[in-house]
Amino acid sequence: MWFREQVGQAQPLFYLTQSPTSAHLSMLSQQIGERGIVLNDLESSPSRWAKGAHPWLPLWLAGNRQCLPFDPACGEEALAIVAGALQSLYVDAQQGFCYLTLHDEPGDGTVCDWSQAWLGMYPLGRGQSSNASMRLLGAGQMLGEVRAAAQSLAQDWGVSCEVWSCPSYTRLARDAEAARTWNRRHADQRARGCHLLDCLGRGDEPVLAVTGYAEFVAGQIGAHLEAPFRALGADSLAADQRLDRHWVVYSALQMLVSTGQLERGCLDEALRHYRLV
Repeated sequence: MWFREQVGQAQPLFYLTQSPTSAHLSMLSQQIGERGIVLNDLESSPSRWAKGAHPWLPLWLAGNRQCLPFDPACGEEALAIVAGALQSLYVDAQQGFCYLTLHDEPGDGTVCDWSQAWLGMYPLGRGQSSNASMRLLGAGQMLGEVRAAAQSLAQDWGVSCEVWSCPSYTRLARDAEAARTWNRRHADQRARGCHLLDCLGRGDEPVLAVTGYAEFVAGQIGAHLEAPFRALGADSLAADQRLDRHWVVYSALQMLVSTGQLERGCLDEALRHYRLV
């Protein structure tokens, strides 16, 4: 591709890399040209940064409109996203590149909805009905912690949780913003929908979105939801604390207390029970 003047019809280009910085990825994106798929094996190596990525990297991914970033939780999601990218880039001839953060942790048997995973999120199930309920969203390896938190909330606190896998908070936010802009400019026409609101637009149950990146990544969708919303990320806690299922449970309880579904006493009990202080 570098030395031929005429490359003919574009063929699928996969770039396998281990790039912790936005500068390196920016260089790769220049080499890719009009379209390509970047598979970044970040989380398989030790790092002092969350998800093995320099803090500027998720900012670059979210801000680069040529890039559609994904954080798949398992191999099945990665396959679904690659299939969607091949269709979009090399069949529909859209420009840009698709980015996937990869890891080598085994999956937990997640049954993936391929079409909805490519759109950014899909449901994993809901617990039994109860007096308190909320919606938990997770991406990448944090999805396992979110699912474990949902079980703890049901068993320990009687909270029913609707769990969603969100391989791309960025895609969800961009599509929601594009729909909002179009509807504002075409008020006389039928309103356009978006996948985020198709999934979460109904109901007023609190929404807690979790990411292994910095909090702002999951926080991108908050402006488009009317229900109570909170994002959790690697920078949401103190420097000596690690985001895990117990903090997800505690954060969920905080939201349920603030919305009047639970009594405030459960917060002190949770801090002791999970040894968070």
